[in-house]
Amino acid sequence: MAISLEKYTQFVDATASDSSKNYPDFSQRLSDLDQKGFATQRVMNAAIGMCAESGEFMEIVKKIVFQGKEPSEENMYHLKRELGDIIWYIAQACIGLNISLSDVIQMNFDKLSARYPQGFSIERSEYRPHSDV
Repeated sequence: MAISLEKYTQFVDATASDSSKNYPDFSQRLSDLDQKGFATQRVMNAAIGMCAESGEFMEIVKKIVFQGKEPSEENMYHLKRELGDIIWYIAQACIGLNISLSDVIQMNFDKLSARYPQGFSIERSEYRPHSDV
């Protein structure tokens, strides 16, 4: 038997945090984060922007792969411009997290080098230690 829309909506509401449902709780959370030195506005802007720009990049890829759009010079240029927008938001996140893009690249290199010491493998991709996030 399928769950009713009303029951599912109640479930969603019950499992959402107070700060995601109520402005006073949200406002207090923002204040708490500010006091801890977390650059909420910059990190939120970066997170939302990365998602939006990644969606624009994916839209072009979708049209090329599934809808017959040609990988023309114009479309490749458009993809590259969207990558630039994504990097702009990544730089915003780096500023908000007080880390350099070089440090992020190094951390990613170290993580993936440890995960795939002989190059990519499906097994190492699927079955990672719990500590390998």
